[in-house]
Amino acid sequence: MSARRRRPMLALEQVTKSYGSGEVAVHALRGIDLVVERGDFVAIMGASGSGKSTLMNLVGCLDVPTTGRCLLEGLDVGALDDFQLAYIRNRRIGFVFQSFNLIPRTSALRNVELPLIYARVPKQERRQRAEAALDAVGLLDRMHHDPAQLSGGQQQRAAIARAIATAPAIVLADEPTGNLDTASSAEVLQIFSRLNAEGRTIVMITHERDIAEYAKRVVHLVDGRIDSDRRTAPLGALPPKLQPAGLRAVPA
Repeated sequence: MSARRRRPMLALEQVTKSYGSGEVAVHALRGIDLVVERGDFVAIMGASGSGKSTLMNLVGCLDVPTTGRCLLEGLDVGALDDFQLAYIRNRRIGFVFQSFNLIPRTSALRNVELPLIYARVPKQERRQRAEAALDAVGLLDRMHHDPAQLSGGQQQRAAIARAIATAPAIVLADEPTGNLDTASSAEVLQIFSRLNAEGRTIVMITHERDIAEYAKRVVHLVDGRIDSDRRTAPLGALPPKLQPAGLRAVPA
């Protein structure tokens, strides 16, 4: 087995993050040690101000630690320059946000193609990859619809397709069901479960315990520290609250 494959997907080593200095300094993270192996599905929970959003920003290469190391596939994020960080964000990380962040008056297909355009993928290949991603989330028949013509659940599924179109090493989901009803939340969780079953690594922030229990592992933050880190049981079981009648399977 190669050294690259032996490395964990993500490793945080005594990571701290502070904003400001002196008496007014805000210590968002206070010595985080966390390892996420390839193919894991981890939910990060915590109250407002616990540090979960700061942690997501570090993992997503949107920020760097004050002290300690954040390693993504063995790369020390804190040692990268802005250009390198932007490259990693585009090629190795797929982002899914609570507010979908789709471009209005632009088709679902074009939205999914955007990161591939930034990555300079040839036109024919990016069309094929975007369609494959939309098919993976059951949205191929809506690929020419603008966001305004899609339901909230469909918009989030388009956002997931955009996140996976570049074949990222890790998918980061920040409150992905926060703006969805129960049925749409269940569909989104089904998609994450399927992606994870195919080997994708997923880290998801949520404040909802039912949502967190759908992951394979739940990490709970309190005041910038890890308070608990446990495996869920049974793995991948859909919580009863998220089992609406007549839920359709998402096409593979």
